[in-house]
Amino acid sequence: MGKARRSNFTEFLEIFAPLEREILRNGERNTAPLTLNQMSSAKAPTAATPTATAPIGIFDSGVGGLTVARAVIDQLPGESILYVGDTARGPYGPKSLAQVRGYALEIMDQLVDAGVKAIVIACNTASAAVLRDARERYSIPVIEVIAPAVRRAVSATRSGKVGVIGTTATIESKAYLDAFAAAPHLEITSIACPLFVEYVERGETAGAGITKVAQDYLAPLTAAKIDTLVLGCTHYPLLTGVISYVMGNEVTLVSSAEETAKDLYRILVEQDLVNKSGGPVTHNFVATGAADKFSALARRFLGPEVVSVSQKI
Repeated sequence: MGKARRSNFTEFLEIFAPLEREILRNGERNTAPLTLNQMSSAKAPTAATPTATAPIGIFDSGVGGLTVARAVIDQLPGESILYVGDTARGPYGPKSLAQVRGYALEIMDQLVDAGVKAIVIACNTASAAVLRDARERYSIPVIEVIAPAVRRAVSATRSGKVGVIGTTATIESKAYLDAFAAAPHLEITSIACPLFVEYVERGETAGAGITKVAQDYLAPLTAAKIDTLVLGCTHYPLLTGVISYVMGNEVTLVSSAEETAKDLYRILVEQDLVNKSGGPVTHNFVATGAADKFSALARRFLGPEVVSVSQKI
């Protein structure tokens, strides 16, 4: 980034203006987009020593990560969150992992500058693209969503036949197959379901259209006789009704949200970062695209915690 990085969160939001990406450099606004090479070589932000009362940063390519935010709010009610949905550039699934890596590092750099005490990568594609880099780059905890889902699936399966559905980028990354390598006795069937994210982002989580798409996508999993299905995208739990209808009640659906929140809590305890102040919590939501559209979906999927959605604070 620039030499004169400002920690003011308003400037973080300005970077994600929906019509153009603006990089603040030497105190002046530069409208040239930051290239992947520049992002890769840019110096990581210097994080202040995290405090227990600081918010938890959560980000996703859109509204799917709200399933993780919901679990965090439920399991850690004393914590504030700062959620960023990168709707201006999402969905991430059709993009290359190199592109996603650049987007994710850009967002996480700014979350660190904003003073979060931990980052949750609430996106399977971003987890696959950037987890190792992120944990080397930042001094604060970075939590992802793939390992928690795999851990839950291993304990849930009865037959040893497990399905994984995700975006094209997530499936092609083989991140889930790598994670399941520690359980070689399992038979894993992976299917990319790219249209699912588009339906969720439009708010279409039921109806004939999405049901037909689900039937087409999930047919190979039915044929494989799986008994456990990993929802390998944080958008997919919002389609649980349709997916369960197609797969049948005998198939256990595994979402990473609950397990990810448990991992987050454990790490906060280990690093003495649990907020014990008893003070009021604040949940802030940011959309890099149209705030009104995100706000409507966020209130529907998350609930009353979404008081407002901003692009500038």
